[in-house]
Amino acid sequence: MPYVRSANPSLLLQKAGAGKTTVASRVAQEFSAILISEDIWLTQLFGDQMKTFGDYIKFSQKLKTVVGPLVVDRLTTGQSARLDFQANTRTGRAWFRSVFEQAGAAHVLHGVNTPDEACLSRIAKRNAERPEGSHHLTEEDFVCVSSFFQAPEEAEGFSVKSHAAGAR
Repeated sequence: MPYVRSANPSLLLQKAGAGKTTVASRVAQEFSAILISEDIWLTQLFGDQMKTFGDYIKFSQKLKTVVGPLVVDRLTTGQSARLDFQANTRTGRAWFRSVFEQAGAAHVLHGVNTPDEACLSRIAKRNAERPEGSHHLTEEDFVCVSSFFQAPEEAEGFSVKSHAAGAR
């Protein structure tokens, strides 16, 4: 399917603490794109209701029913969007694909290559600083959530751009 629009969406790929939000912010600024952060929207809309990983899954799916059409509308009017949402599973990437295909837009899937030790260090710092949209993660949470990670396969057909650990 040829993509004819110049506006495009980006999505992030990697484990918690890898630096996805940092890359998303930098790329959004670089391309004058809107940045939509799943963590911030979930915290603002459902923060007091999110107690478990299952709650995150439920509310994330609900949020995507609103964000997906919003991003499609932006893309079809020529405005780019950077999505700070997880793309760590085939299901997460399938949602992203549905958004850019519906808009007839090209895309970029940004991968942030960060070792687990660095992710855990960043998580500890984030736990102490508690920036907007963050939630406390333990090492056990990191291991649990990381167990769901599925690297994209060539057959999925994504345009992937890799970023080194610590790239700002």
